Parts: sequence; structure tokens; C-alpha cells
Amino acid sequence: MWDTSKDYRILIAVKSKELFMRTVQTGAFRGHWNKKMALESADNMDAHFQSLLYSYLEGNELSNSPELSKLEEEANYVIHYLGGDEWNHIFLNKAPKEEREKTEENIAKVQFFLNTILGLRHRLSLGSINDPIIGIDIFVGEIMSVSKHPNADSLMICNVNLKKRAITVVTNNLDVKEGNHVAVAMLPPQSFMDIASEGMFLGVNGVVLKDVKGKLGELPNGIPMESLNDTRNLIEGFLQKK
Repeated sequence: MWDTSKDYRILIAVKSKELFMRTVQTGAFRGHWNKKMALESADNMDAHFQSLLYSYLEGNELSNSPELSKLEEEANYVIHYLGGDEWNHIFLNKAPKEEREKTEENIAKVQFFLNTILGLRHRLSLGSINDPIIGIDIFVGEIMSVSKHPNADSLMICNVNLKKRAITVVTNNLDVKEGNHVAVAMLPPQSFMDIASEGMFLGVNGVVLKDVKGKLGELPNGIPMESLNDTRNLIEGFLQKK
């Protein structure tokens, strides 16, 4: 019997919802949107999380449970109350210049929450796996552009194509270049000197993997197991945050 109360995928989803609540309650998104109903829709997820956590169903059974469908429904309500499918572009366009970087960070946190909930069905369908890595997505990405961080000489800002969308990744590996195929762990967004990073490149001994095999936006093929160690530690740290 699978102990769903310790399933990393569900635990990360619960934590991402807490991140969303803090972000929306404290973030100053501008424009016409329904903050009250967005928060209420997210809050409605708690009962469904509890049902999943104590269901003791196997992973593939969890992926077909009615509770998961209800979580997806609430996530889509959140998108609606944020302003629809273009909510992130609307908020960014409405942000004054002096608030743009903070708005980008808050948008990234909300996007992480939505992707975590709406990608939960796929992760659960992979079966009963007891590994922190299963709690987040890892995608093949192509670096489209690289620029120096404006506030830190030891950091680079990368625009990364994941096929369905592009993300920003901040890295301390100064050798990354346009055209590199990388493996990106979609971790909770973190700000590095006022620039929000939406993921982390996988690497070994501090060197980013730059010729990763696999289709863009999908799970990479044949990555070294040791390249996952830092990601595991960061996931555990995220779950322990108050």
C-alpha cells in the first residue's frame, strides 16, 4: 500500500499552493482581476489535498481520482480570476518600470503553482516513486540567449525555450552559450540580485550539462544520476520552509 501522505508530488503541490497564497496576498498585481475569488479558489484545494494525502492509493490510481480533477478545476478557476490565459502578460504590461522586476518574480511564483497543479496528473501517472525528484518537472530546454547579470559579474541570465513557453534561468556557469541543449529542473522561482530564476540547469561537479538528449519540453534522456543531487536537496529545503 502506497503511503500517499509522504508522496513528494502531493507535498510539493500543497507547498506550491501556500506559495501562491503568500504571493497574491503580498504582491501588488495591477489591473482588473478578482483577487478575492482567486484566493478562494486556491483555498478550496485544501480539502482535495487532504483526500489525496490520506487515500493510500497507488500513483496511477491517484492520477484518475476525482480529487485530482477537482484540483485541476480550481486551478482553472484561479486562471480565470487572474484575468484569463494572458494573465501574466497583462500583469507585466501594467507594472510600472520600478516594479517590473518584482512583478516578474511574483508572476513566476504563480506560474510555478499553476504548473505544479496542472502537471500533477502526469507526475502521478508515473506510479509509486519515493524520490524528491518526482515532485517537480525536468525538461529539455534550448538556450536562446545569454546575457551578463546587470548586478553580478559571476552570474549569467539565460532565456530558455521549453517549446510550449520560454523561461528565465540565472546560472553561475559562465560557459553556457546560445544553442546549448540543457536539462532544466523546474524549481520554485528564486531571485538572484533582483532577477527571478524559474529553474536550475542540471550539471555535474559544477559544470552544466550542455548537450542533453531528448525533445524540447520533455524529459531528458540519459542524464547522470549525480546531476540530480542538488535538485533533490533544494526540493527538500522547499518542503521544510515555513
